[in-house]
Amino acid sequence: QVQLVESGGGLVQAGGSLSLSCVASGSIFSFNTMGWYRQAPGKQRELVAHITNGGNTNYADSVKGRFSISRDNAKNTVYLQMNSLKPEDTAVYYCYLERSIYWYWGRGTQVTVSS
Repeated sequence: QVQLVESGGGLVQAGGSLSLSCVASGSIFSFNTMGWYRQAPGKQRELVAHITNGGNTNYADSVKGRFSISRDNAKNTVYLQMNSLKPEDTAVYYCYLERSIYWYWGRGTQVTVSS
């Protein structure tokens, strides 16, 4: 079993920055991918970014150049630095961990960007 706990969401004005963190605990093992999805009201959940245990990253086109994902394997933590935030970034952000055929999700943290 894996548990994921996110933190760092909140309200920010357009152009501002926020940093999200997600701590994983439980049967994590070494080989996994961690990342973030988001879901805005009335929209499907979409991938924001992910990072493998080896440090390879992937970003949604909508956040490239503005968001940066990183991880600390020793702390089982993944981070999402969000800069130049836009109102369209408003969503609930969910941390996830993918290990083999299993996916685990956090409960989500709200990010609201005001115009």
